[in-house]
Amino acid sequence: MIFDLDGTLVDSAPDLQLAVNRVLADHGCAPVSLGETRNMIGDGAAQLIQRAFAARSIPLVDPPEALRQFIAHYRAAPTANTLLYDGVLETLGTLKERGCAMAVCTNKPENPTNEILRRLGIAEFFPRVVCGDTHAYRKPDPRMLTGILTEFAVNPPMSLMIGDSEVDAATAQAARVPFVLMTYGYRRGAVQDIPCLAALDRFADLTRQLSE
Repeated sequence: MIFDLDGTLVDSAPDLQLAVNRVLADHGCAPVSLGETRNMIGDGAAQLIQRAFAARSIPLVDPPEALRQFIAHYRAAPTANTLLYDGVLETLGTLKERGCAMAVCTNKPENPTNEILRRLGIAEFFPRVVCGDTHAYRKPDPRMLTGILTEFAVNPPMSLMIGDSEVDAATAQAARVPFVLMTYGYRRGAVQDIPCLAALDRFADLTRQLSE
């Protein structure tokens, strides 16, 4: 079972908003709201910054420098307001007891990802964590998933991707991995427009889905 992080396991939008707004303030821009931030998440930090500047109609003159500023702000407090979604800890414990092999696949950089998993007490469940800077490619590139499956010696039909967005769905589809959508996350479109095996409103519903 391969899990996305932001919008699936954790609600990180408040801390991402804080870091984004600090970058915008550095450039004399007005802040973005939490709702705006949620709609910008899903393709990695670089895209998040680009969307924030575009939302304020400000040209992003030096994207690498803005990204560096964002990462510095975010690393300073990656879990100040980030929380596990309801049922995540208990459900992961149940899945581990059932013998499920689990991994994380996210476009977030390795440093804050591992810090979040550790600080929120769920790092122990994931022997493999693949992040946006682990390889030269990122989601929706199917190699993000197929590489994990190769390490676990599992064929795509015997695996499951759990995510919250169109990017996760596209990654799973490209890798021919069944996909379960968590509807509470950071998707941009309607649930019915995202191809999935099932659409769940609560993380705890995952164990019931696996039993069916």
